[in-house]
Amino acid sequence: MDYLILRRWFFAVACIFLVLNLGCADEYRTVVDSRGVAVQVPLEIARVVTISDGLVEGVMTSLGIEDKLVGLGTDCLPKLWVWEYPTVEGKNYTLEGMNTVNYLNPWIRDLPLVASYGMPPNYEMLVSLDPEVVIIRGGDCTFWTDEDSMQQAINTIDSLGIPLIVTYGPNTYDEPNMSIISEEIRIIGQVFGREVDAIELADYLESEVEFVRERTEDISDDEKPRVLLFGLSPRSRDGGGAGDIEGTDTIESFFLEEIVNAKNAFQEPAYFKLVSAEHVLALDPDVIVLPTDWGYHPSRELYEAPYYQNLQELTAVKNRRVMALPWLPCNCDKRLEYPIEVMVMAKAAYPERFEDVDLAEWLLEFYQNVFNVDQETAEGLRTAQLMGWTLEEES
Repeated sequence: MDYLILRRWFFAVACIFLVLNLGCADEYRTVVDSRGVAVQVPLEIARVVTISDGLVEGVMTSLGIEDKLVGLGTDCLPKLWVWEYPTVEGKNYTLEGMNTVNYLNPWIRDLPLVASYGMPPNYEMLVSLDPEVVIIRGGDCTFWTDEDSMQQAINTIDSLGIPLIVTYGPNTYDEPNMSIISEEIRIIGQVFGREVDAIELADYLESEVEFVRERTEDISDDEKPRVLLFGLSPRSRDGGGAGDIEGTDTIESFFLEEIVNAKNAFQEPAYFKLVSAEHVLALDPDVIVLPTDWGYHPSRELYEAPYYQNLQELTAVKNRRVMALPWLPCNCDKRLEYPIEVMVMAKAAYPERFEDVDLAEWLLEFYQNVFNVDQETAEGLRTAQLMGWTLEEES
């Protein structure tokens, strides 16, 4: 898909729609969403229901309009998560984390849930919340790959007469890239009359990623490390595998190969494909990056858990070149924190090139710029995303 052409087409549709509906201009604005549908939303919006795993709510928080939320469509936002990990020494350790939106807005834990993963929306509850706008993000976990259920929800909400905005995350496209996220952010901002601010936010995120791209763009193919995106899912272990791997058709692989300029160790299309220990050993990557995969997975788990002692001969494990991405609950698609994932991949693949980047401090600056918070709150966000290991890494 030519993204610039698509964006211009959306703009053209909006202009035509505006010309045909000038009589409503005093009360409504027209927003063309990711479907190409022109939707009229009130100029002043006070009540919003979202079905999203954090992108929509994160943008609203960044723009300072999170108080308009009256209902959520996922239990991943309000939940507090706790994990316990065993070690070969017979000891256990515990970690806990949460979504950044949850940390910044603890009151959302009391908001009604109109939908969640594996359950259809509760339309009676949705109507009772009297939303002026509903925003659904396709690609997030509530509907994930169930396009039929999502279309049914769209049709039902439309039939209720509630203005509905739909955006689609990068993993819903054949060729995912970060400009898709930027367009989503712009659309969300436009809903609330904050398009300029939203574009500024999207541009900042892209600039952080561009910093990495510029540092690595001159690396030749024979210098690129082979990096495995390896999810340590307990469900995969229960299913007889060692974990999951992400192939070349994912947004994570786009970050790794097109931005960081490293090589995905698994050169096939795959989205959290279950693999055996033997398969992982055969791949034998130079570097391993651990994404969210039915829980948070620290590098320590791969090093110390009894159930991963059969992978200790991996080159990346022996060389201690394993790094964990931030905790991103219900990580079916990317959110505002995606530059953190890119920076972690860059530090993992090319530690010498990014030696001057103190990841612990970089994270604080990132949170402060994205969410307009003070240092103490930024430190809390770092902890919420289980990135405290960066303090040890840089010490």
